[in-house]
Order: sequence, then C-alpha cells, then structure tokens
Amino acid sequence: MARDKSSFRTTTQTGRLLRLTGMTTSIASRVASHSVKRLFQSEEARDRDREKLLRHIGKEVASTLGEMKGAVMKVGQIASQMQDLLPPEIADALSVLQKASAPMPFSVIRRQVRRELGDEPDVLFAHFEEKPFAAASIGQVHRATTLEGQDVVVKVQYPAVKESIDSDMRHLRRILRLGGLLKVEEATLDAIFREIRTQLEEELDYRQEAEHLRQFRAFHADDPWLVIPDVIDTLSSDKVLTLTYEPGDDLNAVRDNPIYDQPLRNRLGERLFDALARQIFMLRTVHCDPHPGNFAYRPDGTIVMYDFGAIKRIPEEDLDALRRLTRAAYEEDYRALEQVLRDLGIRKASGPEVSEDFYVGWADLLLPPFNHEPFDFAASRLHLKLARKTRETSWKHLESFQPSARTLLVDRVLGGHYWTLVNLGVVASFRPHLEAIMARSEQ
Repeated sequence: MARDKSSFRTTTQTGRLLRLTGMTTSIASRVASHSVKRLFQSEEARDRDREKLLRHIGKEVASTLGEMKGAVMKVGQIASQMQDLLPPEIADALSVLQKASAPMPFSVIRRQVRRELGDEPDVLFAHFEEKPFAAASIGQVHRATTLEGQDVVVKVQYPAVKESIDSDMRHLRRILRLGGLLKVEEATLDAIFREIRTQLEEELDYRQEAEHLRQFRAFHADDPWLVIPDVIDTLSSDKVLTLTYEPGDDLNAVRDNPIYDQPLRNRLGERLFDALARQIFMLRTVHCDPHPGNFAYRPDGTIVMYDFGAIKRIPEEDLDALRRLTRAAYEEDYRALEQVLRDLGIRKASGPEVSEDFYVGWADLLLPPFNHEPFDFAASRLHLKLARKTRETSWKHLESFQPSARTLLVDRVLGGHYWTLVNLGVVASFRPHLEAIMARSEQ
C-alpha cells in the first residue's frame, strides 16, 4: 500500500517541527514588516493594517493546523473558542478547526491496533470497517463487531501524539505571542496553557477515559433519557478504546427531520441543560468537549453523549464562585459580581476602575438565555451582539480584565452548547432549572 506522504510529514516529530517552524518564521517576518510600516502610518491606517495582519495570521495558523494531527490541532480548536483571549480575526479563522478532521490511512490504524491489542483487527473482531466512522484531532473511530456479535465502535489514537505535546504547545504559544496577539499577562497565560496541557494528557489516556465513562454512567444511572456508551475492557488499552455502539441522529438530521417538532426540540434542550448543570454543580465534573459530533439525539427524547476524554473537575472554591457569580448577576448586585471576578482572576487586581454601567451592559446581553422568560435560541443574535460588544470594549478595558484558567473549560462548555441550542432551535426558560440545581447542590 502506498504511504500517504502528507500524513507522514505532519505526524512524524521531524515533519511537525519543520511545518511549525516554517509557519512561525513566516508569521514573525510578517509581524516585523508590519511593525516597521506602522511607524510611517496614520492611526487609521495602522488600525486597518493591523486588522488585515490578524486576518492573514489567523488563516495561516488555521491552514497549517488543519493539515496536522495531535496536540497542536487540539489546542487550536480550544483557542478558537476563547474569544476573550484572542483577537476576533484570529479566533474566527481558527473556527474551521472545529470541523471534521481528515482521516489517517488505515495502515496506520491497523499497526496501532496490533501494537496495543496484540493482533490484527480482523483477528480480534468479526468485522472491522476500514473507513472511519469519525475522525478528530488526536484519533479516529471505526465501526466494528466483536467475535460475540456485539456492535461496537473502536477509538484509535494516532501514533506519537503524546510525544509531540511539549513541542506542539511551545510552537503554538510562540506564534500566539508574536506581535502582542494575546491579551493576557504572562502568569495567566502560563496557567491557561497548564490547564490545556492537563486536559490533553487526560484525553490521551484512554484507560482514564474508560474510568470517566464509568463515573458518568453511574451518576446518570437514574436518567433513562441520557445514554452513555459502555466500555469493552478486553478490547481496550491506553491508546485503543472499544465501546458499545449507541446510535442517534446528529444535529443536521434533527434539523431536517419533521419528527423533531418544537416540543421535542425544547425537551432535548432542557434535558441537555439539566445534564450539564447537574454535572457542574452536583458531580463537580463536567463533560467539556461541546463539539456537536460528541452528541446525538433520538425521536423518543433520548440524548446520547460520546467522548469522555475531555472532562473538567471543578474544585469546591470554583463551584462556590460560580454560584456567587450567578446569584450576583440575577440580583443585579454588581459590586458582588466584580468581587467574584476578582476572586477568579478575571478582573485584574491592578486594573483601572470599571463603572457599573459596564457590567449592566454585559448582563443585559448574557442573562436572557438563563432567565425566567423563554428564550428563542433559533432566532438568537446573541453571538453577533457579543462580537460587536467585544470589539467596542476589548481595547478600552484591556488593562482591567483577562481570561482565567479556572473558568476556561466551563466557558468552553457554555459557549459550545449555545450553538447546540441554536441549531436545535430550542425555546426554553432555564433560570428555574439552574436555581433548582444550584439549591440541590448546597444541601
């Protein structure tokens, strides 16, 4: 079988190093040229050229990472959802990384299965489909049937992903630091990258993911409307994970199928919200990869939840801060709200003062989806309003706020599932659900 040379170049450590180094050099050269040019420009021309520069950098980073597997692509996916960390031009460009990844050649997958499970796929399984069921940044999934006749999916990690983590993250961090692209202090950036690295290490340990699956299955044992796959231990290892096949409709199928009428869509949205809120406030551990491919739906109102590699354990002090933040927002107590933001490290201790009107403006945007009145996600323009608000205020308040590693992954859950609710076309009022769950979590 012919070797896929492009896959080889971007998955071997030498190939990755050359690709990332080339991208870094190209961006550094462009940033340097921009810095010289701006010395002779008016303020308006400088702003216009900076926006153009950021768009170009975003496209170049997205294009390069989109050709690669492993940690660097995964970090790029996470970065695309960090609107308060990156300039919008770069975050928007990186959003293409959320789409399905190109699969690896089956020869690579066959070798990985043999290395991990001790034999060829066609010996270990009665049937093993060569064409992947799904492909992502650090692995891909194949449909199969066990020797006992059970339908399963087999998740196979790409080779050398673990070995490339440090190099990948070093290069991506350097790229994002070029030209002052990141709007955070060095200590905060250190904490954010530590958080991402911790998540990546867990996500690359498939035995750890198996434990996550068992934990979440036990927590949701009394929720017949939430299905989580079971682990086939005898066909699993550190880098291969075999799970029961749990079918369901993806978001596109839900949108196009009249069986999913408005009451059913609303019920699915409410159940998804309740599951995630209970995970956050009661289990203190939440499924934190909101990619739409990790969820499926059934006409009986069932939700199927896949991929428990990315989870976030929430310390009690952070959980208490989330409760206080929510209640301060509901009660319009902006002094208390600012104090929570200071406790979380979002409001910089040394930053300039911020008026109450600033908080009122953001609360008016962010609270409606979580209030008593039903919110129509299908008609929502919240994302457009937030983007406009961010552009209007980001530079003005640059010295007052920054992202926090403590809320990074919870923010990812909320931002990602906003789009799930939009695509489901949910109309619901979530405040009663949220207040009831928070109250139960304190009992």
